[in-house]
Amino acid sequence: KPREQYVSQSERTRDSPQVNDVHPVPPFPQLADQFCNAIGVLQQCGPPASFSNIQTAINKDQPANPTEEYAQLFAALIARTAKDIDVLIDSLPSEESTAALQAASLYKLEEENHEAATCLEDVVYRGDMLLEKIQSALADIAQSQLKTRSGTHSQSVPDS
Repeated sequence: KPREQYVSQSERTRDSPQVNDVHPVPPFPQLADQFCNAIGVLQQCGPPASFSNIQTAINKDQPANPTEEYAQLFAALIARTAKDIDVLIDSLPSEESTAALQAASLYKLEEENHEAATCLEDVVYRGDMLLEKIQSALADIAQSQLKTRSGTHSQSVPDS
């Protein structure tokens, strides 16, 4: 029978390595469970072996070939878990991450953040100055148009 029927959930979580809240738990316990289940299925469903001096009868009550389906299922599960393990290994950092390295990296990021904030403040200031110039120019244009319109209206009205 598959191992999951024999091992309680508390035993599985107790034996499973916990990394931390940020990183997922590695699939090594899954791989171990899958290997154990595959062996259990082989033991349960495998045909009896014949020895040279002993004659045994094959149990006729067993299905024709359930082990082939189990073999394909467990082979696929094991291959997928192995790929997951490879992905996790490839995603590990190439150098050791110590508290000092993390602090230095954080300090560098904070410096870059302050530089970007200063640059942003400068851009906002220049934008405000340009906005004031544009508003002033628009006000001058509006005044000129009003003067021009009032001048043309007074000229077009005949004196009686």
